[in-house]
Amino acid sequence: MLKRGAKTGGVAAGAITPISSTAAPGARGWRDYALLLALACCWSSTYPLTKIGLGSIPPVTFISARSLVAALFLLVVLRIRGIRIPTDIKAWKLFAFQQTINSTIPFLVITWAQLYVPASNTVVLASTTPIFAFLITWAITRHEPASLLKFVGAILGLAGTVAIIGLDALSGFGREIVAESAILLATVSFACATIFGLRLSDYDPMVVAAGSLLFGGSVLLPVALIVDHPWTLHPTPQALVATVTMGIFSSAFGLMLFYMCLTRLGTLTTNAQGYLRIPIGVALSVILLGESVPSNLALGLVLVMFGVAAMTVPADAVKRWLSRLRR
Repeated sequence: MLKRGAKTGGVAAGAITPISSTAAPGARGWRDYALLLALACCWSSTYPLTKIGLGSIPPVTFISARSLVAALFLLVVLRIRGIRIPTDIKAWKLFAFQQTINSTIPFLVITWAQLYVPASNTVVLASTTPIFAFLITWAITRHEPASLLKFVGAILGLAGTVAIIGLDALSGFGREIVAESAILLATVSFACATIFGLRLSDYDPMVVAAGSLLFGGSVLLPVALIVDHPWTLHPTPQALVATVTMGIFSSAFGLMLFYMCLTRLGTLTTNAQGYLRIPIGVALSVILLGESVPSNLALGLVLVMFGVAAMTVPADAVKRWLSRLRR
């Protein structure tokens, strides 16, 4: 059932709930965790699809196109559902700020940094988002419980990521300190976006996703026209299919699921999907691109699963399980 004011995409713009009052998710069921897994699957597909799309489409044009495709898709669905996008300035300021810190700035920063930092190092650095989200939650916002178990889970997930990518990925750290620091700042931006996103919980998740993607795609479109001259491009059919698929599946459904998970599971648990994306992304790369299976995949997958479990399983359930072991 839609919340009060859903006909216009949410409650009145002036009634946005503070972060501190939205952070305590209620009882969680298997459907909530299924949403988390679905989110990880949607965003995992970005790795192989981006590689296919960028084969004949420049980065700025590719990002703008997939964002606009996603926004158009969601706007059509919203029209069918009879839900209107908010027209007030305050709502669009929220959408714009969220898109800026959750997509536009970090993606551009990471894209620049990858000119100097190997892909394996980038994956490891980008996987620190759950740790930064934990530290910000524990030290500053305190909008939800930041338990030691969740922190251990974040560390285990990072260790699993390193194992999957390969321990040799650590050998290159420190050579390009400016670019590596930029990636870390981008992950901090991602972490802040998951926390700020709670302010949008009074809006329908599809409305937030549509508004954010429409803003992001529209901002990058002029840049794409000036820099890439897209009318001169000759994208392959595979690249066009990848762009549309990524727009609908990864961006539209992914961002919608992201805001649903934030509302139902909270910031720290939602960030756990970042670790699930690594093994799923590797599997998709093997299937779609024919890449080899990493030798450390099994060990990394075990660490990732333990880490995600520690970040997602409620503390009460852990206490009950430990009490049973002591009997």
